[in-house]
Amino acid sequence: MRMVYQRVSRAAVTADGALTGTVGRGAMLLLGVGPQDTEEDGAWLAKKAVELRVFEDDDGRMNRSLADIDGELLVVSNFTLYGDCRRGRRPDFTGAGTPAQAKRLYERFLEQLKALGVRRVEAGVFGADMAIDMVADGPVTLLLDSAERHAPRR
Repeated sequence: MRMVYQRVSRAAVTADGALTGTVGRGAMLLLGVGPQDTEEDGAWLAKKAVELRVFEDDDGRMNRSLADIDGELLVVSNFTLYGDCRRGRRPDFTGAGTPAQAKRLYERFLEQLKALGVRRVEAGVFGADMAIDMVADGPVTLLLDSAERHAPRR
């Protein structure tokens, strides 16, 4: 699974003109599912999302996690995270998981976040054309890929 983690002051998502999720201070997550991804990949990313220390402490250092600040999460599915742009001018999305697999793992990911104690987890609508309105904080933007969780540190 691939995830874009963006620290936000606030964020909201609409699908078909209807507001489907809104959060205050916390993070907005774009989540993409690949063909080999499992629930374990989602569990690893969910734990990272909750425990990454990217919020400032009293000294202005990124030393607090989402859990520490009682932050909120907005999660939006995004198959384009598996876009391959190496050739030509049109991205190739054949590296993304099937819609059925992606929907199942996306919904499980939302459950995993809630099980980790996140007070507020809001979401977009899987497979819908959505509009995101957010105020990036920092900005702090991180790319995470569960395929790299076993790779040695550089």
